[in-house]
Amino acid sequence: MLLTAEDRLGRARVVLERRGLTADDLLPPAIAESWNRCLSTGLDPRNPPPRLAIGDAELRAVREEHAALRKLALGEMQNLYDQIAGTNFMIAFAAPDGLLLDTIADPSFATAARASSIRPGTLWSEPQCGTNALGTAALTRRTITVHGGEHFFTRYGDLTCMAAPVFDPGGGLAGVLDASSDCRSRQQHTRALVSMAATQIENGLFRERHRRDLLIAFHSRAEYLHTLNAGLLAMDPEGVVLASNAQARFLLQGLPAAPGRRFEELFRTPFAQFLDSGRDGDRQRLDDRVGSAFAARIENLHRPRPLAIAAPGLRRGFVADDPAVAAARRQVEAAAARGLPILIRGETGTGKEELARHAHAASGRRGRFVPVNCAALPDSLAEAELFGHADGAFTGARRGGAPGLAVEADGGTLFLDEIGDMKPASQAVLLRLLDDWTVRPVGGGKPRRVDTLLVAATNADLDAAIAAGRFRSDLRFRLDVVTVSLPPLRERSDLPAIARHLLATIAPGARLSADGAVALAALPWPGNVRELRNALTRLTLADPNGVVDAAALVQAVGAAAVPAPQRSLRDSARAQVATMHDETGRNVSETARRLGISRNRVYRALRA
Repeated sequence: MLLTAEDRLGRARVVLERRGLTADDLLPPAIAESWNRCLSTGLDPRNPPPRLAIGDAELRAVREEHAALRKLALGEMQNLYDQIAGTNFMIAFAAPDGLLLDTIADPSFATAARASSIRPGTLWSEPQCGTNALGTAALTRRTITVHGGEHFFTRYGDLTCMAAPVFDPGGGLAGVLDASSDCRSRQQHTRALVSMAATQIENGLFRERHRRDLLIAFHSRAEYLHTLNAGLLAMDPEGVVLASNAQARFLLQGLPAAPGRRFEELFRTPFAQFLDSGRDGDRQRLDDRVGSAFAARIENLHRPRPLAIAAPGLRRGFVADDPAVAAARRQVEAAAARGLPILIRGETGTGKEELARHAHAASGRRGRFVPVNCAALPDSLAEAELFGHADGAFTGARRGGAPGLAVEADGGTLFLDEIGDMKPASQAVLLRLLDDWTVRPVGGGKPRRVDTLLVAATNADLDAAIAAGRFRSDLRFRLDVVTVSLPPLRERSDLPAIARHLLATIAPGARLSADGAVALAALPWPGNVRELRNALTRLTLADPNGVVDAAALVQAVGAAAVPAPQRSLRDSARAQVATMHDETGRNVSETARRLGISRNRVYRALRA
């Protein structure tokens, strides 16, 4: 009789706990190797050692040491959290030694997390905690899944954990990304999502380290230039290789891609010619020395380009170094290149349409970007608006008929704005389109298949709308293959940079003062980037070459209760954070939630 995987694991645990041995033939090789290491270091599966943890002050110091890495990791953790469906899960990031630095947990996972002591400041190395995904990935430098009883100690037997190592540009271990859930919530696709997020962090580290160098992205397929699969090369101005990411080394295997080698040793095109014909962002062809052809683009030929998302109303110049926004942008680029449906969430004015337009540009599609205001789409005309109609199909129909929005977006992008406010009858019409992307005009006409990138956006809580019967769950599943969230302006770490960029487009002679930059963070900005743009426009009408300071900003947004001087603004914000931190029992996540700010801002205020 063939044993199930569960039966094999059960027998292996009996051997482990009764005889102190590993039944290698009953376990996956990676788990068997880990159990053997645990036994060789003297761990007793029936008697786990006390949990090791560091204090708050030491944790702050370690976090500070890894500040640049955490900035990238926190953005990817939030995206990963948004991607994993269901409940009872946690996203965690650890230092190379297995020290847990940050977690983002579903509220339903709190009990399991407390029971297993999964919190920042605890050590999850394999020699300390036995076989566990985070610690074992850190030790072996390989992605691993540890399910239930595969954990060396039974106290973690209710968890399924998936972890991937994150490497720095030099190939050293930078950290470990982990997704943990209860065994009942195990999802087959989570491991792939964790690996993708780890690669995003690695590429972010690579770009950050070489932000002042020439960066070249390349791939054998042009549609992958904006994705995780692109190779990255950092070059100096003379065409000497400074570094390459893992994907670049894979694509150029057999060629000398090591630091110190020259561009011409890899590619047939002379370096100077490549630069001359490659204006920033333009795609061009590169043939390597063994005959493989690549599509390539120079990411920062003229200047380092910041990670960013365009502010509403702008069509050029991305401005945002905020890690959550940068991570959302990269995820959207990857999804658009593969033609996957994208759902963008965020408050009004956070730049959802601009991110949708960026997805259209990143997709490389030559068709139009067609926006649709779903809230304004009348039920009676939804089918005709989306599918088009024949001449005389209904009273008031356009003479000669109309092709419909889906046909207008053929070869391009259909942007469904305010999808959460779409009427139920219109939702049914949209579902018909998403079934097979075949357009059948109202009143007759030949059916036509369309090839369209679908991007939807909402500021509504779709889960609540589904529960209330206002939104169809089957439509939700079709829309959110890839979901990203844009933080409100008050939570973004790059507010001054956004304001300076807006000023440069509104009134190039105006500038933002130091106390004005501080005031930005103290103001609530309920209208987000749109409100900020309007305020700056009003301020510069009278004096286009003036200085925007704290007092002017406070007056412009009608927030006289906010203190204007630089020191009082800063101290007031810090005092508010410190007070709430004490009230929540020194819980950083709860402090951030109650104040409506990011945890990064809480950490900065507490450090100050």
